[in-house]
Amino acid sequence: MSKLNKREIVEVEIESLAFGGKGVAHVNGFTIFIEHGLPGQKVKATITRKKQNYAEARVIETINHSPAEVPARCQYFGTCGGCLLQNLKYDNQLAQKRCQVIDTLEHLGGFSNLNIFPTIPSPEIFYYRNKMEYSFSNRRWLTTEEIQSRQLIDKEFALGLHISGTPEKILDIEQCYLLSERSNQIINAVREFAAKSKLQPYTIHDHTGFWRFLMIRESKHLDEMMINLITADHPNGNSIIQSLARELRQQFPFITTIVHNINRKKAQVAFGDEEYVIFGYGYIEELLGSCKYRISANSFFQTNTLQAEKMYQLISDWGQFRKDQVIYDLYSGTGGIAIFIANQVKQVVGFELLPQSIHDASINCEINAIDNCRFIQGDLKESLKNPNELVNKFGKPSVIILDPPRSGLHPKLPDRIQQFEPERIIYVSCNPATLARDLSLLCRSDFNPIIVQPVDMFPHTAHCEVVVVLEKIYQ
Repeated sequence: MSKLNKREIVEVEIESLAFGGKGVAHVNGFTIFIEHGLPGQKVKATITRKKQNYAEARVIETINHSPAEVPARCQYFGTCGGCLLQNLKYDNQLAQKRCQVIDTLEHLGGFSNLNIFPTIPSPEIFYYRNKMEYSFSNRRWLTTEEIQSRQLIDKEFALGLHISGTPEKILDIEQCYLLSERSNQIINAVREFAAKSKLQPYTIHDHTGFWRFLMIRESKHLDEMMINLITADHPNGNSIIQSLARELRQQFPFITTIVHNINRKKAQVAFGDEEYVIFGYGYIEELLGSCKYRISANSFFQTNTLQAEKMYQLISDWGQFRKDQVIYDLYSGTGGIAIFIANQVKQVVGFELLPQSIHDASINCEINAIDNCRFIQGDLKESLKNPNELVNKFGKPSVIILDPPRSGLHPKLPDRIQQFEPERIIYVSCNPATLARDLSLLCRSDFNPIIVQPVDMFPHTAHCEVVVVLEKIYQ
């Protein structure tokens, strides 16, 4: 065990990035994870946390910069916790994400000699998102520049993004490179109106205040934009939102719908107990390939439209679908994958927990004139409890598609999935750690991973999607 102590200063060379984006270095074989460290840097760092098998540290001085280091584009870089890797060349980001997938599958999943392809780059690395959530707060985080400027700043009002590790404080954002330039115009207009409204931001400490979230959604192909304002309840709330909507429509004619959600719960979530359409249809539409999808205020939709198209096409190609096949799509959401592949197969049966997602999936089928998709609402561990009953009702699945949340599969699901004996399983993962765990269970017998494809859905972040194709082993 290393003799490193908390607050000790060490001089190290950073070797790689760990899952989560921290730099990895070693002192006498002991692992140190360094916040904001980049591969190729030589730094002085102070130990902030010491555990039995590793330590955490932060950089206090950069001795040598990394050859892959570039100037960050965003003025908030280093303060906002969003784009942690914006100062690393994009090619190097892609390479590091592939290495993280390899390392995670080998160390957590016990795999070796996997065919792991190079990470697929995002078609756009700035302004690539189709949705952003901004939070109101009465506790504004001041940047170093703002503190040094000694300007008079209202610390009790902010509209922007959370600071990592301090969820109650919000960094006031005037310009962000994730959604679009015109979304920056909107956030600034909403901030100005809300600050003058005399209604306060909602606070999680005493659960008072009105303004909670601003959500902006836009379609990249159809040029539609939704403004969703999430507030607490207030006697004058409706008239205030109506006034804001009129101003936004006058200033920004490209807005196609405005929605107001009232959240009466204490939990700070960007959903409402009641929803009112102030202007437009209350939804936007988007294209993925030739398929059109309707996106309502609370719908789930892949956040990077252009990259989602590429990922869905991979699933379409690697599924080797045929017209005589039945496909089971687990965690089917609003029918994104099911609709994309429906014309290639006999039937797709989607399984989804949320009733609203089932409703949206049905509407998306109608929009695309798809009549061979069925959607089953319920908890998967219950829905798949009797495989024979499902096979008798819908047919035996040739391919099972999995697209679970970050927590991965419920522990009972791998065995139940194997009972269907599909020819292939396609696993779409947003968390390599839970992917490694689930693959080790799925591959205990009968299945073998033949393709592992990292997909960069979120440039400049530590997140990486992975598409894995498993084939049944025939003895």
